[in-house]
Amino acid sequence: MKEFVAYIVKNLVDHPDKVVINEIGGTQTLIIELSVEKSDIGKIIGKKGKTINAIRTLLMSVASRNGIRVNLEILEENGTPVVQEE
Repeated sequence: MKEFVAYIVKNLVDHPDKVVINEIGGTQTLIIELSVEKSDIGKIIGKKGKTINAIRTLLMSVASRNGIRVNLEILEENGTPVVQEE
């Protein structure tokens, strides 16, 4: 899953070398923490969250094949999650 997210995200951002992805695994849920350059956060989220929602949909599809749940979080530089307004 980590490699899948890395492939997608690194092709969207201007600074692919600054992309950091951490997997936190549980028994049935996998949390993926994504950290990118501050100027690239908007490219990952997209207008009205469409890009990040599309990435999350792809992840859920791949994860369901493997019988697990996945949660993708975007982290700021200080490690706190970016909160998206719905």
